[in-house]
Amino acid sequence: MILVLKRGTKESGISNVVANIEKEGLQTHVSKGTEVTIVGVVGDKSRLDIDRLKASPYIDRVLSVTESYKLANKKFHPEPTSFAVKGTQIGPDNLTVMAGPCAVESEEGLLTIARAVKEAGATMLRGGAYKPRTSPYSFQGLEEEGLKYLKTASEETGLATICEVTSAHAVEAAVKYVDMLQIGARNMQNFELLKEVGKAPLPVLLKRGMAATIDEWLNAAEYIMSEGNPHIALCERGIRTFETSTRNTLDLAAVLVLKEHTHLPVIVDPSHATGVRDFVKPLSLAAVACGADGLMIEVHNNPECALSDGPQSLTFEQFEETMRDLAPYIALSGREQKA
Repeated sequence: MILVLKRGTKESGISNVVANIEKEGLQTHVSKGTEVTIVGVVGDKSRLDIDRLKASPYIDRVLSVTESYKLANKKFHPEPTSFAVKGTQIGPDNLTVMAGPCAVESEEGLLTIARAVKEAGATMLRGGAYKPRTSPYSFQGLEEEGLKYLKTASEETGLATICEVTSAHAVEAAVKYVDMLQIGARNMQNFELLKEVGKAPLPVLLKRGMAATIDEWLNAAEYIMSEGNPHIALCERGIRTFETSTRNTLDLAAVLVLKEHTHLPVIVDPSHATGVRDFVKPLSLAAVACGADGLMIEVHNNPECALSDGPQSLTFEQFEETMRDLAPYIALSGREQKA
């Protein structure tokens, strides 16, 4: 349920509305726009006297929300969400570029990559310390040792860091070393894990499941937000279709749909979407043109020898070229690209 307050309602009136809702055991979420204030209501609405609400001197309209996700809903929060990750801003004014290896392999290798992507203009360093792989015999990541390498790279370059977590144990370790947590596609509907990152003190990047609808994706975000963590970015990384010429099918239309339905920032991962490094740059340009708030791009100092996802990882030269060619698209979108 959404309560649209009358224009000019003062803080005392907002507090009055909130108090009357919360005394019935429901939760409220206040969103102050430039002209109107909205109070979102979550809980058992049968406890409320709707006619009494409509008669309030502070309430203009009472609207129902038919979607199952509430906190992630643009109706609840009309203004786009923006939040800081170690000084870099994720949101509508800044183009966030998360770059780095699929998997952290060594301290020296990660430092080499971190310096290169920083020089080219990346705003965050990505690197996997926990790697859920299709095969149990594939490289599974360095775990806490890899997290320590990410912290070292962050301290040297100043880049914020992001790492995927796969369990409550991984969350507990990661919050000590990195600046943002990532939920991978395979765990998008791991509801217990979503609750854990919802309780964590760090922002979260939530990747879309391989066969997830947008509604299911936003409900996954709702799990995180309902635990108290509002700092979430959504990542479109391609979905599984009948097409086999690319690793996945990048759904750029999802960026537009999400902008209609949620206030959360949207990141696009063209690396996992295609699995082909030559496709990463053109799809990065297209993603920014579609209104994406950022990109996640895999970069490696020696892709042919990478322990994970080498065929989709850019060389330093290719990443530098991509960043250079992105500049006019970023400018046309009215954003900045800064750390």
